[in-house]
Amino acid sequence: MNKDTFGRRDVLKPMVAVGTVGLSGAARAAGGPAYNPAARFDLAVSEVELRRNSAGRMLMARIYQPKAPGPFPTVLDLHGGAWNRKDRFAEEPMDRALAASGLLVVAVDLTLAPEAPYPACVQDANYAVRWLKVNAATWNGEASKIGVYASSSGGHVAELLAMRPRDPRYNSIPFAARPDVDATVAYVAMRSPVSSTFARYQNAERRHNEGMVKNNKVFFNPWETIHEGNPQEILEREEKVTLVPLLIMQGALDDNVLPEVQEKFARTYKAAGGDCDYRLFENSVHEWVADPGPQTDKAREVVREFIARQLKA
Repeated sequence: MNKDTFGRRDVLKPMVAVGTVGLSGAARAAGGPAYNPAARFDLAVSEVELRRNSAGRMLMARIYQPKAPGPFPTVLDLHGGAWNRKDRFAEEPMDRALAASGLLVVAVDLTLAPEAPYPACVQDANYAVRWLKVNAATWNGEASKIGVYASSSGGHVAELLAMRPRDPRYNSIPFAARPDVDATVAYVAMRSPVSSTFARYQNAERRHNEGMVKNNKVFFNPWETIHEGNPQEILEREEKVTLVPLLIMQGALDDNVLPEVQEKFARTYKAAGGDCDYRLFENSVHEWVADPGPQTDKAREVVREFIARQLKA
């Protein structure tokens, strides 16, 4: 990071990658494909290889494709797991619910901290956006306004991806087939994102949650990266960032990512000039969408409506 990074902030509108292939001419002319959040489609589910990471593990992409000609708006799903666990299956119920409304949803594996620390998983996400912009048309997807859905630590990855799409630390995995395609995204919808990494670590210490303390120390290695890669502190340092529309869904009973910390991030993001739709879900814990119920149904509806607004913008 150079000395010019601090003390300034640019509010940039999401940009479509120059030269993105496979886009429908009619969809481009209309600003993107039509999307009705109340629509319902049957799905075809498949899997493809994304890339092999530095640990030698093949990262996979799980494709949830509506069974219709399309083209369909495209959403990339980034899983949580405290940076140390989980995979592309983590949010399958949400992925299916979103795809069934007429979205091409692609959930990808991310490098886990025991394989490589920060910023490896952010590099995976950056690569996945570029890869998906080029390949979405294979599954009837349209990538002029590619968006992200993410959960918990995946939300942390998504915020860094969106705020720093051209950062050389995150953009370091080459995509030789299309080096002109960038990793900008149009919007990010999240459930319980880790928007302040150090605040979450401090909360884990207060609660004597040794597992979470260890997860942080394995991921943020060297330790000072817990501040360098902290979305809240990035805004407070007034770094040059891209501010795309955010949806943050937060459980009121979450003792993992505290509501007051999330609310502070939402206020800071808005003060920086960004659009942040913050929703508090009563009687809901950190991973409430893992269980069927009215608040889970509400979360799916909120995400679909948020995406519909972004596609019309």
